Amino acid sequence: MTELDVPGRVTAKIFPYPLNAWYAAAWDHEVTAKAPVARTVAGRPLALYRTQDGRPVALDDACWHRLAPLSQGKLVGRDGIQCPYHGLQYNAAGRCTSMPAQPTVNPSALVTSHPVVERYRYVWVWPGDPLLADADTIPDMHQMDSPEWAGDGLTIEAPCNYQLILDNLMDLTHEEFVHGSSIGQAELSESEFTTRHEDDGSVTVTRWMRDVEPPPFWLKNMRDKFPGFSGRVDRWQIIHYYAPSTICIDVGVAEAGTGAPEGDRSRGVNGYVMNTITPETDTTSHYFWAFMRNYRLESQLITTQLREGVHGVFAEDEAMLVAQQRAIDANPDKVFYSLTIDAGGMWVRRILDRMLAAEGRSLPVPSSTPSQVTS
Repeated sequence: MTELDVPGRVTAKIFPYPLNAWYAAAWDHEVTAKAPVARTVAGRPLALYRTQDGRPVALDDACWHRLAPLSQGKLVGRDGIQCPYHGLQYNAAGRCTSMPAQPTVNPSALVTSHPVVERYRYVWVWPGDPLLADADTIPDMHQMDSPEWAGDGLTIEAPCNYQLILDNLMDLTHEEFVHGSSIGQAELSESEFTTRHEDDGSVTVTRWMRDVEPPPFWLKNMRDKFPGFSGRVDRWQIIHYYAPSTICIDVGVAEAGTGAPEGDRSRGVNGYVMNTITPETDTTSHYFWAFMRNYRLESQLITTQLREGVHGVFAEDEAMLVAQQRAIDANPDKVFYSLTIDAGGMWVRRILDRMLAAEGRSLPVPSSTPSQVTS
């Protein structure tokens, strides 16, 4: 593993998206055997549905004949979908099986069927070369369906480039300024942190804030587990990045001085903020998130309260990201500067740059917009 002491060089303000990667296309409950749903993943318009035996399918959302959107059609037979315009039918492999206006089927009539895997409560789609699709490379989000964790989440349709969301999640010092009424506190910027590029290609950013006052969000959570709790806490944020766009954040607080930094979290509360961001276009993203906890698993009330509370926090992020995207669009000649706090985000950019290079899509470095690093 590698510890990054000095931030490197940013080569672009926002990145295109790799295609040879798994992206969450939908929550599992959104994809049904009753009707197709339209969803654009990495610039690919898709028609998503389930076969009668429950298997998820992702076809290009354009009929071979006149490109009418299949997602506006209906599901037919065991695994098929019918075009809403002239009635052509396709099976789950994307092969046309019926052309109502003629007795024979043109053998070239196909639409692309993309690799699909259902895991961790999401339907994942591989929009790139299907020969490279390996389900073992889907990011580890086991907390989403483990009996040892409980929680729920939502989707944000974010009108910004996916890279901006990754930047936001890899540096949480913004909580002090964007989320002052819920999870922000001055110690976020004041505390030291480490950034590591792990052997498996992931990136980990670790920050501990010792003997601090719990912000309102965490005081409420402590009192859910320890009624009447008061006092100071040790707080942690351990950010795990998995390429290209999944970030799982181990967060929590424990009664100060009870050993949480050394591994004993029994006097605390622990959650995981699960984030996986799917680029829709260059400037829009599907942002799937959930908050999972490992205490008071039986309480639906706490599940709902946490989901709504985090939803409110993330709405503050969304407002900032939208404003940032507008500022980027309005200032194409201006550059990004990077601080020490951007170390995690810098690793993410390096990894994405390598993925794009492997696809023959290396980013140009505009000579008029050199990136700058300062500390």
